[in-house]
Amino acid sequence: MTEVSEFDYYLPEELIAQEPMEPRDSSRLMVIHRKTGEIEHRIFRDIVNYLDEGDLLVLNTTKVIPARLLGRKETGAKVEIFLLEKMKEGVWKCLVKPGSKVKIGTKVLIGDLMARCLERFPDGARLMEFEPKDDSVIFSHGKTPLPPYIKKEVPSDRYQTVYAKEEGAVAAPTAGLHFTEELLKKLENNGVKFTEVILHVGLGTFRPVKAERVEDHKMEEEYYKVPEATVKAIEGTLKRGKRIVAVGTTVVRTLETIARLPKRKEYEGKTDLFIYPPFEFKLVSALITNFHLPKSTLLMLVSAFAGKDLIMKAYKIAIEKRYRFFSFGDACLIL
Repeated sequence: MTEVSEFDYYLPEELIAQEPMEPRDSSRLMVIHRKTGEIEHRIFRDIVNYLDEGDLLVLNTTKVIPARLLGRKETGAKVEIFLLEKMKEGVWKCLVKPGSKVKIGTKVLIGDLMARCLERFPDGARLMEFEPKDDSVIFSHGKTPLPPYIKKEVPSDRYQTVYAKEEGAVAAPTAGLHFTEELLKKLENNGVKFTEVILHVGLGTFRPVKAERVEDHKMEEEYYKVPEATVKAIEGTLKRGKRIVAVGTTVVRTLETIARLPKRKEYEGKTDLFIYPPFEFKLVSALITNFHLPKSTLLMLVSAFAGKDLIMKAYKIAIEKRYRFFSFGDACLIL
C-alpha cells in the first residue's frame, strides 16, 4: 500500500502561475530523460528539437464550456450552477451552490434562462432541466470556469487550446495550452504526425485525494472517444517503431484505457482509469505535461510514468529554479 503523503511537496504560493505566458510557446520547458535521469531546461518552442520525423503527437481536442452560471431563485436568493455533464438536450448534471437552497422543483432564473431541479444525486450534484434547451443559449449565460487557485481575470480563449473543437470539458487539458498554430506547423513540416482523441475533462481530474492510501481513491468517470483514424495512426506508428507522444495526462488516460480493451476499429465510452506507481504503460512512450498539485492524481500519473524519485527530484529543482506551476504554468517533456 502507498501513502498519499508520499506525493506531497511544499510549493511557495508565488510560483502558482496566475496568467498564461505570451506568446503561448514562450513558457519554460523542463526536459526529463527517464533512462538517464538527466534534466534539461529549455523554452517550450524548443520541443521541435526533441520530436522526430514519424513520431505521433496525440492531442485532446476537447473544448471547455462556459460552465459557471450565476442566477437567482424566485425568492431573490443567489445561486451558482456549475454544468458537469450533459445527460440529454437541455438536461445537465450540475453542482449547485449553496446546495441547501436548491431542492427538487426549485427554479433558478439566469437572465431569460430558467433552470429547474429534477433530481438530487447521492454525491450532492443535481439534475437540472433548462428552458430554452438549446446549448448555445445555455452557454451564452455562462462563464469559463478557471481553477480556484487562479485569482486573476483571464480571457476565456486563453483557457482553450488552439486546436479545441468539441465542447464538453469543464477544465482545459492544460498541457496543450503551450502550442501555437505556428509551432504545430513547424512540427508538421519536420515530419511529426498528429492525431486526435477526445476526453471531456471533468472536475474529478482535479478533485483532491481524500483517502490516506493511494489505492483507496476512486476516480470519477470521464467521457472519451478515439476515432478510427486515430486507432489506425497509433497502429502505424507502432509498426514503424516510432514514439507515441501524449499531450497531457488526459491523453495518457485515454490511450492506456483503450490499450486494456478488446481490439476495435474505434472506441467510445467512459473511463475511470487511475494511474499510479507501479503501472505498465502499453502505448504512451513520451509525455508533455505541466507541473501538478501536491498529492494529486496527476502527480501520481507522472510519477508512474517517470518514476516517483525522479519526479520528486525534478519538482524540487523546478521550485529552486522558479518554474511556474499548475494550469497556466510551465511544461515538462518526459522522454
